[in-house]
Amino acid sequence: MRANGSKTVFGLALGWVLAVLTPAAVFAQEASAFYAGKTVSFVVGVSPGGGYDQYARLLARHYARFVPGVPTIVVRNMPGAGSLSAVLYTRDVAPPDGLTVTTFNSGLLNESISEGDKAKVRYDQFAWVGSLARDLRACLAWKTTHLRSLADFNGRKQPVFGGAGPNSSSANNVAMLRNLFDLDLRIISAYRGNTEMNLALERGELDGVCISWSSVPEDWIKNDRINILTRLSRAQTPELPASVPFIGDLATSQERRDVIDMLLLSGEIGRPFIVSKKVAADRVSLLRKAFDDAAQDRGLLAEAEKIGLSITPVGGAEAEGIVTRLYAYPEMILEKARLAIKE
Repeated sequence: MRANGSKTVFGLALGWVLAVLTPAAVFAQEASAFYAGKTVSFVVGVSPGGGYDQYARLLARHYARFVPGVPTIVVRNMPGAGSLSAVLYTRDVAPPDGLTVTTFNSGLLNESISEGDKAKVRYDQFAWVGSLARDLRACLAWKTTHLRSLADFNGRKQPVFGGAGPNSSSANNVAMLRNLFDLDLRIISAYRGNTEMNLALERGELDGVCISWSSVPEDWIKNDRINILTRLSRAQTPELPASVPFIGDLATSQERRDVIDMLLLSGEIGRPFIVSKKVAADRVSLLRKAFDDAAQDRGLLAEAEKIGLSITPVGGAEAEGIVTRLYAYPEMILEKARLAIKE
């Protein structure tokens, strides 16, 4: 009887251990074993100093604490082709092991749509980790140009606006401004990032830009050095005065409003982080959870406030859903959108 009792106790103990080691617990153990002692590369598709770079480095300083095994995080800038080089590196070169996380200019989503079957990349063919901020964007002009609204473009010498590479968000936004509102302006999309464009604006090489509000130098705002022409985000925020009109409200037809809505949908993703679609699903889930936890961390939020970065996170599943919606627009709207961002 005593032996049988021992077996019973042992069986109960074994059952308890197996119950505790649920698939989630086993998964956590495996993930910890994988990431411990490893280095995760944050690949940034633009040059240092701009908004995408700032968000990537902010996340890099906090992310490891939320990844089982606490890996080392390093940031690598890989500018080129409006950040497409980093995306192609992630898809074609980097090992699909979950050790390469890439952030890129979300305007490339519109490039993929505009090129249709000729597109080099489809963004529904990546695994989405998340985004730290929806993209609050605005078109603005240097104060001395005296451009205060879109109506001021009429009869003026052709203004010059910049773009951070062909098909970047900044270049696409300027093209949309020109093509949908019949404005006589010229686009120079040869800049490597917002930092270079901002310097060009200060030097007088450019008259205006369409960029993320987080990339606008605080000095420009405090010292009233710019005129805000229109906001490219429907939601009103404390950062932009309520008097700044939403670009969609300035459109003269429903068709143009639909095109604008489609083109601005990528802004809902804003500051994206992706990995190869070939990364194992359990590692993608781990990276997403770590991202969600980091985005709500008090330390990260406090640092973001200190350096002036807005945090409005988008989870990986939601980002994936936005991309799915983007590719689901009817062909008529897609064709109009392709023409709208043609430089």
